[in-house]
Amino acid sequence: MGCGLRKLEDPEDSSPGKIYSTLKRPQVETKTDVVYEYVLLDFSLEGSRPTVQYVASLSELPLALQPYYTQGYVLTALHPIILSVGRIRSLPFSLLYRAILTRPRPSKQKASMCHNVPVLRVEEWPLPGDSLTGDTVRALIDRVNSSARGGVRFVGSVLQQVSGITNGRVHSPKKGYHSPPHTPPGTPPGDRELDNNTYSPDLRLLVFFHSWAPSCAPLDSLACQYHQGALSMRVSRKGHVVSSLEADWLELTAAYYRKGWSLVDSFVYWDTPTGEPVPRSLEGLFVYEERSTSPPANDTIVVEQWTVIEGSNVKTDYGPLLHTLAEFGWLLTCVLPTPIIRHDSDGNLATKQVVFLQRPIRPTAGQPRNQALSVSSHSGSWAVSSPDPPEDLSPAAGGIGGFPVFGGGYLDTLSHLEEGGFEQEEGKAEVTCM
Repeated sequence: MGCGLRKLEDPEDSSPGKIYSTLKRPQVETKTDVVYEYVLLDFSLEGSRPTVQYVASLSELPLALQPYYTQGYVLTALHPIILSVGRIRSLPFSLLYRAILTRPRPSKQKASMCHNVPVLRVEEWPLPGDSLTGDTVRALIDRVNSSARGGVRFVGSVLQQVSGITNGRVHSPKKGYHSPPHTPPGTPPGDRELDNNTYSPDLRLLVFFHSWAPSCAPLDSLACQYHQGALSMRVSRKGHVVSSLEADWLELTAAYYRKGWSLVDSFVYWDTPTGEPVPRSLEGLFVYEERSTSPPANDTIVVEQWTVIEGSNVKTDYGPLLHTLAEFGWLLTCVLPTPIIRHDSDGNLATKQVVFLQRPIRPTAGQPRNQALSVSSHSGSWAVSSPDPPEDLSPAAGGIGGFPVFGGGYLDTLSHLEEGGFEQEEGKAEVTCM
């Protein structure tokens, strides 16, 4: 027995997003001993803009993020904002990446101690073939475990794109060439262009780790192990193009969260091999981290969120909700980008991303701390129907070392909760308990 999603409705559903959780809303809003702070940064491989920092390669991120590491922040997730798979022509957004950094809020009673902040490392690993496969990912996890035995912690991986197409012609990258031909900024492609053009990038697999000096390493980083978990989704398509998806996120992850493991990365095999029937489901793998200590089981929140791009800048995203949940001790550990792309009512490009957060289960009176998480009795969700985003969701001013801070600034999402914006609609629950 457990919880299953309702039947997928209109694939053109334009709601801002959906939230699924193992807790009901009042429990989600319970204060904890830890409060997190987040910084969301956007990087481009094809030139800087007022709200985007240019890097020639994502391998430059350790240096670019160093000003934040000196303040106690660490990278917790990295993902492309637009996932170009199979059909998307090369756009300015195709080379736009989001880095999410976090730290526990420094205590007011004592100065923040940053001596044990890790060093961010990046390695470029060869990728056999032109796409990820199950065998490729399993080999990746084996190699990650080999590295972890040396005392490092796996942060995540990203496929860096280095080529594109123009008018149906594939362009191979030249040495040192990182900017594929593209549609001019501010001119989003029409629906026909999105559906018909094929974008076949050359890919580089970049793998990120945290390492510490021997005298500063946290005890639970010395013997981390990484495990794979199933990831499956049901999809709707327009031709070969994925137009919507649904997944039993809570049931897919519950067994691993019961063990106290953390979700750190995800892989989906979006490509359909040439000549094969178009599948109605897609498979992939989650990557979970098991630490040497025995952490408590975790509750989880999963957010299916639309990110809107206006011109060539992120206008609306999961940032405001993330900052609100940080006040209640929720830690973002993974973001799964999807190839679902549409236009909003203003003609802006919008793409769906799936955000995963976790928090140790809070024991109640008479309840053991490590009691198994029960999806069937504690699951719930809210259909996000908050008011239209404010016109100005520009980056908050300031930042560290001259970098802009992204995520639309801090919006009081709790006010929307009280107004009913995230309420579970009567008779329209996204998760049904059997």
